[in-house]
Amino acid sequence: MSHTNGSIKAIMYALGANGGIAVAKGLAAWYTGSGAMLAEAIHSFADCANQVLLLIGLRRAKRPVSEEHPLGYGKAIYFWSFIVALMLFSMGGMFSIYEGVHKMLHPEMPTSPWVAVAVLAVSILLEFGSLKGALNEVNKVKGKRSLARWFKVSRQSELIVVVGEDIAALLGLSLALAAVLLTIVTANPFFDALGTMAIGVVLVLVAVTLGIEVKSLLIGESADPETVSAMRDFLSGRSEVAEIYGLITLQLGTELMVAVKGRMQQQGTATELIDDINRVESELRGAFPQIKWIFFEPDVKD
Repeated sequence: MSHTNGSIKAIMYALGANGGIAVAKGLAAWYTGSGAMLAEAIHSFADCANQVLLLIGLRRAKRPVSEEHPLGYGKAIYFWSFIVALMLFSMGGMFSIYEGVHKMLHPEMPTSPWVAVAVLAVSILLEFGSLKGALNEVNKVKGKRSLARWFKVSRQSELIVVVGEDIAALLGLSLALAAVLLTIVTANPFFDALGTMAIGVVLVLVAVTLGIEVKSLLIGESADPETVSAMRDFLSGRSEVAEIYGLITLQLGTELMVAVKGRMQQQGTATELIDDINRVESELRGAFPQIKWIFFEPDVKD
């Protein structure tokens, strides 16, 4: 399965779970008047919109190269992922904080709060299923790296966003459930308002973290360190190559651009040199199929 197909599968897991959860939360928020429930409903609707944006981004990233964009549109997914982070910050986080402050200033006990508890409990189970599906796709690409290490070095912004959203959703649901239960036990709506604000803070922190990671990809990042190291070892091990002076990689969505500067072993005719370079490029593409563009500059010194 390609990285893109794995990402689409993870997004569809999340969209399917969040669609049903959003409707249930919205109805429960309307029925109970719970601020924490409303914050979670807004969060889920924002997540649904975000996942649609990610699907749009993946589709647009597949457009063919053009004169205006000679390296293709692969980085389009980074733009849409950044928009998702902005929406999570504004529609999810800031709105929840605002709603929490409003509930704090105008306290009101939720109606039939056990309805909210039931919806939140079911939502947690569904969200666990969504996160499990996303992590299954992550496990296919992260190798032996820990989840934290994968998050730091991964260049698949759409998968990073889906996992981040799912984790934020579980944290938000847990906070909402705790807030509603405390409100029931104490008969004090303060906890409902506090839970609403806490959900907003969690969403803001997750959105900022995602935004920072995606910003780096949007500006331009190399392939992950393990891939760069493997490429350097591959080139150094070729009989045609005497020395590698420089290796530059640029991640463009699911594809890579690679530029190499090196000294070739054989200093024969121009035709022989070209044949050697073409052979090295072909073998490099075979070893690293994510490479779409290779630029090899032969030289005799750095």
